[in-house]
Amino acid sequence: MLAISRSQLGLFFILLCPTNIIGLWWAVGSPLVMDPNSICRKTKRLAGRQAELCQTEPEIINEVAKGAKLGVRECQYQFRYRRWNCTSHNKYFGKILQQDIRETAFVYAITSAGVTYAVTQACSMGELLQCGCEATRSRAPPVPTTLGGGADGSAWEWGGCGDDVEFGYEKSKQFMDAKRKKGKSDIRTLIDLHNNEAGRLAVKNYMRTECKCHGLSGSCTLRTCWKKMPHFREVGDRLLEKFNGAFKVMGGNDGKTLIPVGQNIKPPDKQDLIYSADSPDFCLANRKTGSLGTRGRVCNSTAMDTSGCDLLCCGRGYREETVILEENCSCRFHWCCVVQCKKCTIRKDLNLCL
Repeated sequence: MLAISRSQLGLFFILLCPTNIIGLWWAVGSPLVMDPNSICRKTKRLAGRQAELCQTEPEIINEVAKGAKLGVRECQYQFRYRRWNCTSHNKYFGKILQQDIRETAFVYAITSAGVTYAVTQACSMGELLQCGCEATRSRAPPVPTTLGGGADGSAWEWGGCGDDVEFGYEKSKQFMDAKRKKGKSDIRTLIDLHNNEAGRLAVKNYMRTECKCHGLSGSCTLRTCWKKMPHFREVGDRLLEKFNGAFKVMGGNDGKTLIPVGQNIKPPDKQDLIYSADSPDFCLANRKTGSLGTRGRVCNSTAMDTSGCDLLCCGRGYREETVILEENCSCRFHWCCVVQCKKCTIRKDLNLCL
């Protein structure tokens, strides 16, 4: 078997992908290349603003890598029961990113959202010198979404440590939106930029208000409120909804606009995902399209959704197999501070696609 180093694998993804930075992020975010500095080692391949970040704010790049990894995990969770399950552990993944399909749209959006989220979170945790908690002096009075409504006449004020999502948004935009071709637009670039923005807005537009009561004897004479990001699982759920309702588009004659395909279809807004080519069915392995196929995938024989054997196995049928697994059981906590478990062997019946 041919031995390939981790750095070679990272470079392989970069060369495969039409937009260098996405290939880089997915190489960094997966077990292929775990070192965040791998991004900046390839600065000759990065666009100007990306290379500038590497040189002037390397600590931001660490958060970029964390955000990419966050996006990987969420993509794999959201697609765990689909024919394409967002695996990044194979040489076929670059082929997916070369196509303007729905799946690529989700990859761009969830990665952009992940970077926005990670950078913003680092600001709130005090891990970056360039940012901190959100400035609230110019913000309008809070309208809390937690701890009651405020009809009791109690006072409100902004305080605590709100998430500075604007900073995370701008850094994600700076790093992800560096165009491949200076001064030139094409349909692929327009689609990528649109989906990047949709991912960022899935975080920015859904900030929630959290509050804490202050007062004697449990009273709430004053509430301090701050803005927090939604849980990233909510971001993934929202983008999956956009994936299911994604718009197919084509380029306008001016080369600067995107037109929805079909009659009487409203133009997509900034939060929608868009694509220009139909996805393969992902039923059979196909090196050209990047499909691994679904042979051997675990399916649910009673489910009617995408995890059901009929859909996941593409009508080929499935076989039943019993596997023996070893799990921790009878766990007990011993003071202080050890948890001791026994090893139990269990039999599990699985349905595997033919």
